[in-house]
Amino acid sequence: MTIVSLQMPRVGQPLPLPGRGCDCRACAFWAGPDGRGGPATVEPLCSGSNSDCSYCGCSATEAGSPSGACGGCPIRCGSRTDIAQWMADVGGTLTFDDITIDGTLPELPAFIPMTDGSNVTQLDASLRWPAYGVGLRRVFSPDTHSIYPRFAGKQAREVLALRENQKAVLVGYGEDPLVEALWTYRKRDGLVEEIAAQGWDLVLAPNFSIYGNWPRTEHLLNMRRCLLIAQELADAGVPTVPNIYWFRLEDLERYISWIEDVPPPAIAVNLQTVRENSNWDTWALPGLYWLAENLPADMPIILTGLSRIDRIAQVVALFGNRLTLVSQNPHQYALHGAIMTANGREDVHARPGDAFASTVQFMASLLPPR
Repeated sequence: MTIVSLQMPRVGQPLPLPGRGCDCRACAFWAGPDGRGGPATVEPLCSGSNSDCSYCGCSATEAGSPSGACGGCPIRCGSRTDIAQWMADVGGTLTFDDITIDGTLPELPAFIPMTDGSNVTQLDASLRWPAYGVGLRRVFSPDTHSIYPRFAGKQAREVLALRENQKAVLVGYGEDPLVEALWTYRKRDGLVEEIAAQGWDLVLAPNFSIYGNWPRTEHLLNMRRCLLIAQELADAGVPTVPNIYWFRLEDLERYISWIEDVPPPAIAVNLQTVRENSNWDTWALPGLYWLAENLPADMPIILTGLSRIDRIAQVVALFGNRLTLVSQNPHQYALHGAIMTANGREDVHARPGDAFASTVQFMASLLPPR
């Protein structure tokens, strides 16, 4: 691994900021063609602006733009009037060097079904499955910015009515407003500590989105936030796995350098939004291939959102028995009395519990045994 000496800002010095108008020459994070950046660079970690960005003509880049132009914008870029506040919010840096996620991964089945948390007992009647997942939107409200009363002040396993040896997994993914609300209110309202007190056996840390038409600054902030919130959960005593997202090869290389220095218990990747073949073929699968080649050989990986048999076969070929798959597919099918088979979905009009058990067992059969 190559060690790069970074000039971190000293106390009293201004925070390093991305370049206004995505101007790489004025950006504190531009690596440049030689990897050393320019005169303004203090953290050379970005190869340049995003050519596909749809936000480069925003009103804040124009001379004399109203000071409130950024107030209703959900995207963070170097032209924002409050970009220094966002940099301070993530610790004044976009590197991963100061982040450590300690903890131990509990023993997990190769397949973890997700439910809405309301009828696990009924669905599990004939299964007695080792672990169940519940999505963040079932636990945290984006409207009230608080834990739902059903979970507030209670143990997760008791709320889900799990048996003594079954594990409760919080899958901390959700739509952007949900995870943004959790980030914004987590410290003010003690949300991290409240989640920790619920006694989850594992939390897959929230992921903050990376879309191809967003400014590079948004990518860099969100990659760091994914790791920061995982660290906060782990520091609160929660067994936590960080979610990683990427857009370029340099992003994956930074993750690997960080993992080699301070390996987390595992890594997770949320693939729930990768529906089109184009996104799978050009983004998700190449990145997973690269991770399979470059992750430590014993590093577990948890993938959420795969339901197609061909895609599951591809990731099994890449990661073997260090792979854990999390999916809400069995629950969605069971709501309609349908099951998943080698021939795809079959509407057999089964009772929900029977349909759920059939699909869980089928999807588990696609994975290497533990």
